[in-house]
Amino acid sequence: MKKTGLPLLLAVGYALLLPSLSPADSVVEEIITRVNNEIITRSEYIRSRDQLKQEIQQQDPANADRIFAEKQRDVLRDLIDQQLLLQKGKDLGINGDTELIKRLDEMRKQMNLETMEDLEKAAEAQGASYEDFKQNLRNQIITQKVIGQEVGQHLAMSKDEVKKFYDQHRAEMEQPEQARLSEILIAPKLPAKPAPSADAKPEPPSEADTEAALAAAQAKAQDLLDQIHKGAKFEDLAKRYSDGPSAKDGGDLQSFKRGELSKELEDKVFALKAGEVTDVIRTKQGYVILQATEHQTAGIPTLKEVEPRIQDALYMQKLQPALRAYLTTLREEAFIDYRTGYIDSGASAKQTKPVETTDKEAKAKKLKKKKKLGVF
Repeated sequence: MKKTGLPLLLAVGYALLLPSLSPADSVVEEIITRVNNEIITRSEYIRSRDQLKQEIQQQDPANADRIFAEKQRDVLRDLIDQQLLLQKGKDLGINGDTELIKRLDEMRKQMNLETMEDLEKAAEAQGASYEDFKQNLRNQIITQKVIGQEVGQHLAMSKDEVKKFYDQHRAEMEQPEQARLSEILIAPKLPAKPAPSADAKPEPPSEADTEAALAAAQAKAQDLLDQIHKGAKFEDLAKRYSDGPSAKDGGDLQSFKRGELSKELEDKVFALKAGEVTDVIRTKQGYVILQATEHQTAGIPTLKEVEPRIQDALYMQKLQPALRAYLTTLREEAFIDYRTGYIDSGASAKQTKPVETTDKEAKAKKLKKKKKLGVF
């Protein structure tokens, strides 16, 4: 079975692009590696190395020094990997522009920003160059597409492999009963009564007002439940009408195991099949409708239930070595030259180093070739 479009597993170095230098600038970049017609500079290398160190310190501060010592030797390898994949993407006609616009818009929505200009301002407010940020994201998209097309499409998982993995990991797959829930909460809207004076506290709602607000909330919740039974999408109604904090996510809540909910709610939601909804339920916050978006039974799942997860696990196992082999092939087809002292941990013994000749030598070789062809 072929799988495409899965995330990039090899940590390639997404170095920031260097700013263009004006004639007045006196900074001269030190080139440490040439990859065909592209270069990798010392500043890019240092920036990638420092970024790696910072990420490791954030993820595992206790073991940061040891992990960094192991991984820093691959910094140049990852930068070369990126260049090779980007060059391959250019050969394949992949530019990533359409996907870039889509990704940026998704980021804008996640950050609750109104326009793309607001996203640009947010990036620059954090000291980042928006153009560099976009270029890095475009590079990531291109490399992912190249890997999916050139490597991922050629990976296959047989049924025997899936069955073998399932048999070997059955014990690890045992799971408790749990349900993933979504909610629509309708809170009572109590009328606000003005205070008799500026210094006095607002008067609490009367019992009659409270009862009226509760009745209105219950009626609204019941109307929404009726719409669901008639085919309305739970997620759409939650986004539009729910008063709960999960409304922006279509009412989606986390998964709950038995014992994590009140007895009353547990009995109701664990009796649901995936996709089914409860009746209107009275809670402290108001009236709620719950939907079981998933219902996982206790015990070891069947092979059919976990087959997609197993395929993903096998894909990941196969992708890393396959990707490394592909990158080795790209190295062997490229011309790569390293500055003394810099090591590419992904180098192949079959790589070709560009041979530089003087103008005099080049002309002599050209003249010799012409003589052999009988030009003279």
